[in-house]
Amino acid sequence: MSEDRWNTVLVLGGIRSGKSAFAEALVADAPAVRYVATAVGGEDDPEWLARIEEHQRRRPQSWSTEETGADPTALTELLSSAGPEDTLLVDDLGGWVAAVLDPARQPNDDEADVTALAAAVRACRARVVLVSPEVGLSLVPVTPVGRAFADALGTTNQALAAACDGVVLVVAGQPTWLKRVTAAAPRRAPVVTATPAPPPPPVFVTPAADPAFATAPVEATVVAPPAADPLPEPPVSDALDGSTMSLPLVSSGLTRIQPGMDLPLPSSEAGPDARDRLGLVDLPGAGLGMVAEAVEFAAATQDTTSPQPWSSVRVVVISGRHGGGAAAGADPLDVERRVAETELGIGLLGRLAGQAGADLAVLRVQASGAMEDGPVTEAHAVETALRQGWQLADEATDAGRDALLLAGIGVGVEAAATAVLAATTGAEAATALPRVLLPGGRFDDHAWMVRCAAVRDALHRIRQEPRGAHDILREIGGLDLAVATGVLLGAAARRLPVLIDGPLGIAAGLVARDLAGQTRHWCLLPEAGTLALVKQGADVLGLTPVLELGLDLGEGANALAALPMLRTVLGLAASLPVHPALLAEPGDGGLTEEDDDPEAADEPATATAPDGFGNPAGAAEGSAAGVAQGSAAGVAGGSVAGAAEESPAGRDGDSAAGGVEDGAAGRS
Repeated sequence: MSEDRWNTVLVLGGIRSGKSAFAEALVADAPAVRYVATAVGGEDDPEWLARIEEHQRRRPQSWSTEETGADPTALTELLSSAGPEDTLLVDDLGGWVAAVLDPARQPNDDEADVTALAAAVRACRARVVLVSPEVGLSLVPVTPVGRAFADALGTTNQALAAACDGVVLVVAGQPTWLKRVTAAAPRRAPVVTATPAPPPPPVFVTPAADPAFATAPVEATVVAPPAADPLPEPPVSDALDGSTMSLPLVSSGLTRIQPGMDLPLPSSEAGPDARDRLGLVDLPGAGLGMVAEAVEFAAATQDTTSPQPWSSVRVVVISGRHGGGAAAGADPLDVERRVAETELGIGLLGRLAGQAGADLAVLRVQASGAMEDGPVTEAHAVETALRQGWQLADEATDAGRDALLLAGIGVGVEAAATAVLAATTGAEAATALPRVLLPGGRFDDHAWMVRCAAVRDALHRIRQEPRGAHDILREIGGLDLAVATGVLLGAAARRLPVLIDGPLGIAAGLVARDLAGQTRHWCLLPEAGTLALVKQGADVLGLTPVLELGLDLGEGANALAALPMLRTVLGLAASLPVHPALLAEPGDGGLTEEDDDPEAADEPATATAPDGFGNPAGAAEGSAAGVAQGSAAGVAGGSVAGAAEESPAGRDGDSAAGGVEDGAAGRS
């Protein structure tokens, strides 16, 4: 799968609809674009030449222009010869159809030309955006030539819509996606990652028509889910009082999400043991510093002292909208552009996800109301949203993902998260609410004051209302925050670690804490960022940031940018041997408990045959840090012929590989 994660998009629109400008925006991030012009003639028409010059002025100087002229096969040949490094913008297919219908080419099999073009688009290895007029919304032309053109263009549009990964209709400058990119075939160069397996295909979740939205994410082959009625209130299962290992999935309809849920905890021993192990490995300096937090977290969630790097990560992007003062200063069109880019696998999140070999699950939720005026959503919608988020975690686990990364793109999310922080922790909203940053690095302080007033009024409105998790979500949190909370709950139930770094994830963690306190132990904060809201919420949750780089790339992007470094650290921690100075003798597996026991020092050592270097052929298992797990194959050239299996009997049940399930009281 290419880094940009999509190949072909058909952009439809009427005259002056903005379709060309939208198509140009889709490829604006490409270093170079081959602009394919299909228009023929018009040299004697000043108005036509003015239109062409307007298009030319919009193109960057790095773009090159190619003309197909009056030969329709030239476009087919150009698409067939394009390589995976190319980006093509064809504007537009109306000129191509006019060339196909040229009387000089008749008689001709025009349908064969359309079929060949569709086949070339389907097989093209380059990234391609095709622009085409939508003429089917007007009256039937009164002339035979006009009717022939409309019929041919309609046939062409249908054929290319079936061949393209995505189709968008632009009306009055507003794009509406008719077909979303799902699992496009990997026709471009694959992304090189540190993992042996190729990145999994992206999964995009599209919205349903019902306000409570669909009950499950969309399969990769489905364009959009059917509308669904709100889920009925399920009966409470007695499984909540049983073992965490037998907790049924929410998708089964047997469990109600309510306070006091007993979810699994990470291993209470594997994490500290892994940190102790880092003090023994062969590092030239003082250690990994704050990054050791990621090693300890991965060890606890994987229940091993030698955790492996996350090889299959899913980025869950939740897009919601909040009304009223929370949205002051926001540009809904710009937010929609970013969401659409993410759904296509482009833009910041798409590019970072492609580089990290992660796939994307994008979920749009219904808009939430103004928090200062009343509850932002209904109780049944909150329950449905929680279950939807849980199911997102279920599907990621069932798809083989070993970590989730929670991200949010929306309108008014910062204000809603600030209100949740203030309502659940007593924090001062004015000190936590982020400033409103406009494009170009300018701050809109007036919009910030409007947001601050909305949060203040909302907190005053609910001052005597219950503060349970469901109440907070219904009154001020909204549906996007409810879905994010469900993701954290479902991930904890399935023992799936979650990386968070923005307002939505922090606020969801605060709400999820009141439903199941175990959820925060499955969350990692890779980068603190610059927002006081995130830092204050993380401090309440007990989340120590792994890095403090001051990144401010937006929700989810900070963690994605840090993900390659975290993988590198985990790989080093798992593969580095014990420092030679800590070996009992050259070639052993490290210091053992017997080395510190005076009585054990008088006991005879385990008999082993020396290898060709004079080293013992095996080493005793039982390092105090759980490091030495056999022979010293990776240390000082020791032999791997056999490892002595004489670990103390009392250690067998407490090894890092079989850490206890119930966390110590201090880690609950």
